[in-house]
Amino acid sequence: MKKISTILLAMLAAASVHATTHIVQLMSTRYQTVTGFGAACCDGAMCPYGNDTQPVRLLYGPTSKIGLNIMRMEISPNFKGDISYSDIGWDTPYDWHGSLPSAKIVKQRGGIVFGTPWSPPGDYKTNGTAQGGNSDAQGKQRGALREDCYSKFFPWFNTFLAYMKSNGVNVDAVSVQNEPDWWVDYSGCLYTPQQQLNLVKNYAKDLDRSKYNGVRLISAEPLGFDPQYSNMLLNDPVAREQIDIIAGHLYGHPPLGNMKAAAELAAKYGKEVWMTEHSVTDNIDHLPYWSEQLVFARELNECMLAGCTGYIYWYMRAHWAFIGTGEAKYNPGNTKNTLLPRAYVMSHFSKYVTGSTRINTRASFKTETDSPLETSAYIKGDSLIVIAINSTATEHKLKVKFPEYVKSAMRLLSTGNEKANLCQTEDIPVEQPVKEVTTTFPANSLSTFVFMIDREYTAIDEVTAPTANGPKTYYDLQGRRLSHPHGLCIERSADGKAVKVFIKN
Repeated sequence: MKKISTILLAMLAAASVHATTHIVQLMSTRYQTVTGFGAACCDGAMCPYGNDTQPVRLLYGPTSKIGLNIMRMEISPNFKGDISYSDIGWDTPYDWHGSLPSAKIVKQRGGIVFGTPWSPPGDYKTNGTAQGGNSDAQGKQRGALREDCYSKFFPWFNTFLAYMKSNGVNVDAVSVQNEPDWWVDYSGCLYTPQQQLNLVKNYAKDLDRSKYNGVRLISAEPLGFDPQYSNMLLNDPVAREQIDIIAGHLYGHPPLGNMKAAAELAAKYGKEVWMTEHSVTDNIDHLPYWSEQLVFARELNECMLAGCTGYIYWYMRAHWAFIGTGEAKYNPGNTKNTLLPRAYVMSHFSKYVTGSTRINTRASFKTETDSPLETSAYIKGDSLIVIAINSTATEHKLKVKFPEYVKSAMRLLSTGNEKANLCQTEDIPVEQPVKEVTTTFPANSLSTFVFMIDREYTAIDEVTAPTANGPKTYYDLQGRRLSHPHGLCIERSADGKAVKVFIKN
């Protein structure tokens, strides 16, 4: 009897946990509009794909399974002696055509291409080489842009833009520098926030925007999204006019820290905020494989909550990225040029959040960094989109409340790394226009909900409701009250129910 009672209590406790309902209230306050999502065109640092265009073919465009729309490429300084370049026999001044085949496909599919220099040409720099200088071979000489070469910097960009345009790619944006605060032994260049300000304020006017399709200028991309770099630019009225996008990386600093702080000032001046490089986790001797994908999902979600308008991952192809490498020693399913689970996680955002505007939410659970339950919400046309992440081992229920009536609901659900568990679509029954929907919140899951707003019913709801015992009232399909109803219109009864009716003259 004691054993049976123990089992019964355990079952009741489990049922109680299962029955927990978490509430998310969508509000009307609007924040940033999301430009999109992407990755860097490389297998390794500064190693573009050349004629191998399979990664971008799998990942980019609205008809692809993943739906990326932003591609990052290097503006190479062509530092001599690099076997990965010289042995191929490339003959252009800066080896810029390594990314051309991929860039062409991205542009053909409606995407955005932007370039980032790891270093300007070596002869512009204090150490005379494209290397950052943090190596014994360079005598530990810190490589920075020489002040007497500041005037050459943006004309060098114009040369890059001209080359790309002449080869069929109109580059959409260029960044001042990759990780200006990180002293490296590979290609790199150091800038202090003040040096970047001097460069942009005094010389960015030489970027030929009119000739190169209104190319936009992105700030330098500090390693941990240090706000000093972007804030100094935005607080100067001359430099602010030159900068279109502020950017940075997330190494060592989660999204709701430095990036959120930088985004607050950017929002004040109407500037976009792009996270332009991070690789999250490497899937080796760490968390279980699917748990690592949920870590990535939480980072994407937290970037949106921080005010991000563009999220660009690091490599497209790596065992810890979107496309498999074929290296057998790594994770199961790491077949070369096939989509990995992380790509499908990205598609929850890239296929649905791109082009939307984030809206405010109130949740019944804590939503700070590393919370096991996270949500964010967006509006796009007649769609209300909700991202919901449950990183716990327990299934819950989720109640979503709306500021407007919705008439249908769909969920994209991923619950594991097997393809059968990735991006499964399901309709959520909505029998009549409602202002709240309750559904399951599966354990270890990522959900993207799409709720369709019922504009007709919402318009009616905005009109003063009739009294409980009052007569029926009628409205046209735009929600305007009719004193003499005729034809197709909406009939609303005293209890608030509305139906479409046809009234003959």
